Amino acid sequence: MNTLERLEALEVKAAFAEDLLEHLNLLVYQQHQRIEQLQGQLVQLRQQLRDSGGPSAPGSLRDEIPPHY
Repeated sequence: MNTLERLEALEVKAAFAEDLLEHLNLLVYQQHQRIEQLQGQLVQLRQQLRDSGGPSAPGSLRDEIPPHY
């Protein structure tokens, strides 16, 4: 392999690495946006739960009567 071929191989590898890096950066950005969206929904759900008086939690599982009894 001569110097020119080695240089071309390195340029091809660098181009693929740059493309992969751009793709991964976009993926991280999209995931960040989705996480922020989900966090906002979680805040809204918590607020709705607070506004509705919260869940009525039984004291223990033995206190719960199954619906078929």
